[in-house]
Amino acid sequence: MTAVATDAPVVIAPMRRRHLRGVVEIERQTNHRPWSHGLFAGELRMPTSRIYVVALVGSVVVGFGGVMLTTVEAHLTNVAVDPTQHRRGIGTRLMLVLMRGCIEREVDDVTLEVRLGNHAAQELYRRFGFAPGGIRPNYYADINEDALIMWAHDLRNDTTAARLATLESGLDGQLWTDGF
Repeated sequence: MTAVATDAPVVIAPMRRRHLRGVVEIERQTNHRPWSHGLFAGELRMPTSRIYVVALVGSVVVGFGGVMLTTVEAHLTNVAVDPTQHRRGIGTRLMLVLMRGCIEREVDDVTLEVRLGNHAAQELYRRFGFAPGGIRPNYYADINEDALIMWAHDLRNDTTAARLATLESGLDGQLWTDGF
């Protein structure tokens, strides 16, 4: 991984093929069953039913996230941040852009699965209005761990808009976006 200045601005941009090397490297570091370059490339070929973004510091990918759209529902497929870049608000920035993208596409509800033991990720999702909706037993079979199913319902309302505005106002600096 290329060294990244921790005081440099983070820019959120649409994921492009040129970003995939960095995306796959972060995926390899953060996921016990990482997606392949080919899988991400396939997702990018479906722009009408997918939203994929990257967090960049300069030209270096420091995080990414994605959503699969299915009519008025969406599934958060993944959010990951380079472990050397944790605690900078990058996950929050990615989630803000993804959730706003869902709202712009008239999505009402978003779901996701998260490892039952990943309390930091669960807390991030709770800040965005996600609440537990069930358990998928042994969802992560290779590591023998259950998944917590979480849902955020009724996104297109004033409560969600206020929540997103509050989260954005709590960021250090501006929510920099490029290409949206």
